[in-house]
Amino acid sequence: MAFSGALTLTDLNDFITPSQACIKPVEQTNKPEPQDPGAAATQIQVDSSGSYYEISANGAVSSGQSGESTKQKLTTAEISLNDCLACSGCITSAESVLITMQSHTEVLNFLENNPPPSSPSHKVPVISIAPQSLASFAASISSTSSQNISLLQILRRVRAFCTSVLGFEHVYDTTFARHLSLLEHAREFAERKEGKGEGKLPMLASACPGWVCYAEKTHAEMLPFISRTKSPQQVMGTLVKEWMGAKWGKRPDQIYHVTVMPCYDKKLEASRQDFYNDAYATRDVDCVLTTGELQLLMQEKGWDLSASVPDENLPPHPHPSMSLDASEPILPELLSHPGTSSGSYLHSLIHTLTSTHPTPSSLSLSSRTIRNADYEEYTLTDSATGAVVFRGAKCYGFRNLQNVVRKVGKEAGVQVGRGAAGRMAGVRARGRAVRRGGAAASGAAQEEERGYDYVEVMACPGGCVNGGGQLRPVQASTSSSSTKDEEGFARDWASSGVKMDVDEPLPAAPVGPKWGDKEWTRKVEAAYWHALPTPPPTPPADGASPGSAFEYADTLAVRVLSEVTGAQEGTVRQWTESLDGEAEEKRRALFRTQYRAVESEVVGLAVKW
Repeated sequence: MAFSGALTLTDLNDFITPSQACIKPVEQTNKPEPQDPGAAATQIQVDSSGSYYEISANGAVSSGQSGESTKQKLTTAEISLNDCLACSGCITSAESVLITMQSHTEVLNFLENNPPPSSPSHKVPVISIAPQSLASFAASISSTSSQNISLLQILRRVRAFCTSVLGFEHVYDTTFARHLSLLEHAREFAERKEGKGEGKLPMLASACPGWVCYAEKTHAEMLPFISRTKSPQQVMGTLVKEWMGAKWGKRPDQIYHVTVMPCYDKKLEASRQDFYNDAYATRDVDCVLTTGELQLLMQEKGWDLSASVPDENLPPHPHPSMSLDASEPILPELLSHPGTSSGSYLHSLIHTLTSTHPTPSSLSLSSRTIRNADYEEYTLTDSATGAVVFRGAKCYGFRNLQNVVRKVGKEAGVQVGRGAAGRMAGVRARGRAVRRGGAAASGAAQEEERGYDYVEVMACPGGCVNGGGQLRPVQASTSSSSTKDEEGFARDWASSGVKMDVDEPLPAAPVGPKWGDKEWTRKVEAAYWHALPTPPPTPPADGASPGSAFEYADTLAVRVLSEVTGAQEGTVRQWTESLDGEAEEKRRALFRTQYRAVESEVVGLAVKW
């Protein structure tokens, strides 16, 4: 299977540790017996094109050949996604370059070979797109035109493309799935606060698969702190295949679910064994495309996303005329959760704590920047008593992540394992424990040293809007006289033998290769909030609902929970309620997951570079 054309290897700035565990250049299937003990019977030869050939040590024909040639070309070994997940060697933002089954080519192959709806073997194609991907499209179009495009307009245009050109039957955004994830997230935090379950505090966000993969491979001691709640992508998989599929009269294996995400690591997440349905031999999410891969699909099909489509300016679902009692409820469109553009996990939790407090008006929220905008602390204080009710942090990017891992380990008295964050000795944690237990420590000092209750962790600097799969900054057209290539390196095209006709300039790439441009990230962030001038610091402190769309979403969420768990009718009134035995077990199976440490099989001293 061919790699996606959107994959790039430029500007990887979050490489953690090198390893030879994933190096597998060629595969030899016909290994001859060596003539002498310890002597190789064949040799590997590499030609000028980079191809590998097997030749015998004495120059004779290799074993298994017909004799017409003295060398045999070796095939390149393919590393599957499961191999990548099992590897404990490297962690990069483009770990999915090893993926062969997660590309837009696979989606096209399925759609072309999918039997017609009248056939019993027909699968219902469904695609779900993340709001961060919509923001990337909106920023790209707004940068090349004088008009500002909203996320709703982009969603309607993407829906028109996916249904009329590609043949998808249903197109959704993932904000309602995120709403369910936030509800379950708050419920899990309350359980940990009460000492229920195996999870520990501080609770760390689990929506970023890059962070989860890094913790499993490098910092297993952090796994008890990571939230078990599924990410919005996987909750969307549960919605589509378990709940909406039942509404359509389809089994999970009769639905082909594709998601569009801002991050390559979401491909790894969808391929985890925890999200595989053994009963129906299908995954919750069958294929994950990045924002860039969806753009490639549009380019290949000749679709102009800047062109308007009918009804793109209609208000988002649900309309006031829509009824929740319909046989197929309409999912709310583009629910805007105030806080951050990476899911608002921290701010939604603050909102829940504030709205459920006996005196919400007595609480005050303060924030301070630790190192930069990617590392901020938030403290919720009771103004009447001065007591700290909650302390959390927002931490984006691997550089800041190392500090948080050390801080969490130190406060919890946990020895931080190997990796960049494990280079600090565990003595500091023991030293802090002694200081906190000292008799002379005042109450104010203890409050000052109070650790985090929650941390919103994302691996990418700037959060999800700056994911590795997002569109790159729009660049000016490249003329034939340009002295730089697409990666910004100086080139002398004439001396390289590159010659173009005068009337045929070099094709201009719509986006550039650089990832992590701060100015571009700010534009995508602005497009994400579209109608909002700036992201509000937190939801209303009085617990008021942000609007009728959220009232509809909360009511629909309770209906989803009741129907997918099989709870007795009328017993579920709020998402936070506990269900009966079997229903509660099914709830945890559908909306939560688990993690496991990946032990390294590579001994650093034995590696030969």
